[in-house]
Amino acid sequence: MDVMEAIKKRRTIRRFQQKPIPFDILKELIEAARFAPSGGNLQPWEFLVIDDKNLLEPVFSTLAWAAYLGPEGQPKEGEKPVAYIVVLHNKKVKAFTPEADFGAAIENILLAATDKGIGSCWIGSVQREKLSKILGIPADYSIEYVIALGYPAEQAIAEDEKGSLKYWRDENSVHHVPKRKLQCILHHNKLGLDKNKKDD
Repeated sequence: MDVMEAIKKRRTIRRFQQKPIPFDILKELIEAARFAPSGGNLQPWEFLVIDDKNLLEPVFSTLAWAAYLGPEGQPKEGEKPVAYIVVLHNKKVKAFTPEADFGAAIENILLAATDKGIGSCWIGSVQREKLSKILGIPADYSIEYVIALGYPAEQAIAEDEKGSLKYWRDENSVHHVPKRKLQCILHHNKLGLDKNKKDD
């Protein structure tokens, strides 16, 4: 698929098929991250790929999912991720723009996963100390984020917002993700103040 198709198709997925992801594909996702932009080209990132079945449940136990959805937002047995990418900051690298660097690398991973038909969930709510102990992460690394991965077992769609930006599930368990309308975020040559303006 082309880049714009991948961007529009990518949605957060929280229910996964239990089909393993080949390690060669997981390596490709890290290759995509490797080519992300980085302030000063310092590249403070390293990535720990987890697909060992004995580690999946311990990693899962350190993550929080989809606060808006309550219990419905957490994967149940038979729906949990089949792999994770733990995004690490090598603290020996004094990055100029670490937040931007990690965001760019992660978005590359998410788009590459979408291109491969793999669902992903970028998770920031992580019990980092507990996960560091589980995975034996040394003190000169910090866990920034975790990306949960698996072939999708749910449908998620983006749509124009209608008064709320809260994502929600309908009676068929389709996940709806409101997005701000283009005319509400796009300015041309000067900053417009009327955010309810109609399309030009």
